[in-house]
Amino acid sequence: MEYRFSESTSRFQSSAVRDILKLTQGNAVISFAGGLPAEQFFPLEAVKEAFSRVFDKGNGCLQYGLTEGYTPLREKLCERMSRKGINATPDHMILTTGSQQAIDLLARIYLDPGDVILVERPTYLAALQVFQARGARVVSVDSDADGMLPEDLESKIREHKPKMAYVIPTFSNPTGKVWTLERRKALLRLCQSHGILILEDDPYGELRFGESVPAPTLFSLDEGPDGGVVVYTSTFSKIVAPALRTGWTIADKEIIRQMARMKQAADLHSSTMDQQALCRLMEHFDLESHIALIRREYGQRLQLMLTLLDSHLRDDAHWNRPQGGMFIWLELAHGLNAAELLKEAVREGAAFVPGDSFYAETPPGNTLRMNFTFADDETMRLGIERLSRAVQTCRSDLVRG
Repeated sequence: MEYRFSESTSRFQSSAVRDILKLTQGNAVISFAGGLPAEQFFPLEAVKEAFSRVFDKGNGCLQYGLTEGYTPLREKLCERMSRKGINATPDHMILTTGSQQAIDLLARIYLDPGDVILVERPTYLAALQVFQARGARVVSVDSDADGMLPEDLESKIREHKPKMAYVIPTFSNPTGKVWTLERRKALLRLCQSHGILILEDDPYGELRFGESVPAPTLFSLDEGPDGGVVVYTSTFSKIVAPALRTGWTIADKEIIRQMARMKQAADLHSSTMDQQALCRLMEHFDLESHIALIRREYGQRLQLMLTLLDSHLRDDAHWNRPQGGMFIWLELAHGLNAAELLKEAVREGAAFVPGDSFYAETPPGNTLRMNFTFADDETMRLGIERLSRAVQTCRSDLVRG
């Protein structure tokens, strides 16, 4: 038969990261494409013990649960968030299937087709997929290493009358930058004065390296939670394990109520089994020491990648030096194209994400994102060598013609 899909499917775009992951599955390709944590640091035994503790409670652990999420876990998360200056109660929180679902639910309850949402330039590609699927008009704000440029932000607000802004101000995806306090306050001030809701996505905030001081969340700088302009979301994916698919959102109670109603239509509730296990994990496992471990290990992997890039690609690209997170953002030298480089890199046995997927409009062709957390030292060295050979091949092709 002829399938008559909804008009909204015409706005769906495939994820570049997922496409590249499929491309590299089963092949001897070293991938720096996915935002993958290092598997050897997953707390396997602690997670197994946490699930055992859940099963020890009896059959009730397998029952349906609250849409808003397992209350004891929400209580523990509220305690933990208070250390970030985020003061909220479980009534201000909903647990979601990863923070990706939080982005989707908020977009569904807040954005109508044609509404304008402001984003950083560049920004997280899967968030762009959500907003575009909703039929929103995504407008990017010029940004530098310190965050959105206040002058361009104010100009875009006056020109486009946005309803919402989406930002990742701490170790952002894809660039790894961290906004200054001044830029955070500028965004907050402008959005407060113009009645613009801010979605603060904070999946990487715990992954800071060295002696850097934790940056204050936008939520902690706001007047909320009730009546505030900031909705805050984070996830266990980067600090425990992605497979547990548990994220959380903190916001005004009415926003949480509307998100819960939309979630009921989507999946009733996220896995209460995983939520109960995470609650037991927080009770019986030293999560802070575990986070300190992955900070140290990821910081060492970042330094190795920076050293390798400097050895192999210093004449062909320049890059930022992140203080945390999972990614390095590269700009290739004049004449080199990231999409063409990816083709050659895969032939050599390496992969990355071309940067064009992270732009809402008019992407440059010479940017790319590299993940430094997944590959061990030996694999990383081999992968950067392969990438370097691919760059040299593309350089030679430019010279020939």
